[in-house]
Amino acid sequence: MRVLVREQIAEAGVALLRERFDVDVDTTTPLEEIIDRYEAIIVRSATRLTADLIDRAARLKVIGRAGVGMDNVDLAAATRRGIVVANAPESTVVSAAEHTIGLVAALARNIPQAHASLKQHRWERSRWSGFELDGKTLAIIGFGRIGQQVGRRALGLGMRVVAFDPFVGDERFRDSGVERVETLEDALAVGDIVTLHSPLTDETRGLIGREAIASMKDGARLVNVARGALVDEQALVEAIESGKLAGAALDVFPAEPYDGPLLELDGVVVTPHLAASTEEAQDRAGLIIAEQVCAALEGGVVSTAVNIPVVDQADLEVLGPFIPLARMLARVGVELAEGWPTHIAVAAHGPLSEYDTRLLTVAALNGAFEGRVEQVVNVVNAPVLAAERGIEVVEERFRASRDYTNTVEVRVVGERGEVDVSGTTIGPEGRLFLASALGFGIDIELGEHMIFIVYDDRPGVIGLVGGLCGEDGVNIANMAVSRSKAHGKALMVFSVDTPATPELEAHLGGAGFDDVRFIDL
Repeated sequence: MRVLVREQIAEAGVALLRERFDVDVDTTTPLEEIIDRYEAIIVRSATRLTADLIDRAARLKVIGRAGVGMDNVDLAAATRRGIVVANAPESTVVSAAEHTIGLVAALARNIPQAHASLKQHRWERSRWSGFELDGKTLAIIGFGRIGQQVGRRALGLGMRVVAFDPFVGDERFRDSGVERVETLEDALAVGDIVTLHSPLTDETRGLIGREAIASMKDGARLVNVARGALVDEQALVEAIESGKLAGAALDVFPAEPYDGPLLELDGVVVTPHLAASTEEAQDRAGLIIAEQVCAALEGGVVSTAVNIPVVDQADLEVLGPFIPLARMLARVGVELAEGWPTHIAVAAHGPLSEYDTRLLTVAALNGAFEGRVEQVVNVVNAPVLAAERGIEVVEERFRASRDYTNTVEVRVVGERGEVDVSGTTIGPEGRLFLASALGFGIDIELGEHMIFIVYDDRPGVIGLVGGLCGEDGVNIANMAVSRSKAHGKALMVFSVDTPATPELEAHLGGAGFDDVRFIDL
């Protein structure tokens, strides 16, 4: 497999990739001309992977972003194509937090302005006097990894620290000693300095505009080392020129390289997107993303993937055997239900339910779509395909399991109504067994080629089926039968060594049974 390193990363990362794959480091050739040659591509922030480029990348399996932000990658397009997208979220945390604190200090003491003045041989002590950070309030917008590290350092400077982030639990605030505020407006209203650490999304684009600035304290200062488009540039210029805000410190801009009106304002401190530009951060980012690309291409756990569920290694060790089981059960359920499903429920029963079972759900969706859509289906794009087709997906957990220690159940609603199938794993090697189907308890190991027959319980059916298979040269590997009551309805499930021949399908279909299904897993 081939890997394209599009932007410079640490040599240790490149070396790791070269131990396993054919690697090209190419930063100049037009990407649209070469992207279809590679299974993986690694970028930093300068390369934009648009939907058009991703559509051209017929072989691409993984995109690695050597850094944190993902706004230069069309995540929706990659996910729809089944491409894993991973980043290196921990790599730049310390560097970005330290840079933030550096800009906060620079704002408070006018360090860049005083430096520039003195370099021009002007001794202007009174002009560039500042204020102490001790006792001032720092308002953090976005309390993720970087925001938390900024808060920790600001507390060490004696600042009061408040933060707004609706997606972070109360416990994280308590552990960090940072005061939670419930709304963005509340945070803006109390901050002597407001620092931004939110991701760039459709909801956060232009987060700090005229209305938000009006909510800030008079004379407050703004720091942004996150994403330039979080701030309305013109609104910030107007606020500083009018005196509403005393200044700003910016490491990121709406368009980069930046050459705009903010550079003309004395109260604005700027750096050219340097927050992650330390040797340590770049080395970490390059090595981490190389490891993630290796994992994706070799079938390992991509622990920093942003478009598939990522579970703890301990959970994965327990879930591992049940992932192919969930895929097979959904495949069986969809075939038995007929037509396009409108509802798919995946339930974990027993101690298994105590673990992170999201991978079981996406594995089940993978099985449900296999062979039913033209595009490649995997755990990356299966949830997207379900959403696009209006399929309701439900995940359930139950502590009790009736017949086995752990059971996975898949319920599918299709043209024939609801069909319920369940299964379990048996033995240290994790053999996959069907435990129930169509309302019948059954006990048979799942094979590659399965046949399901519903019929009236009567003598001679097993012999009839065996004889028909023998006549058509199809060998039965395993068989199990179940019935609701004597002389009622019965279910026969068996696996065969080879796909059913057209002759066998015709013979079984014409044998007077209620229903016959041939399912390849």
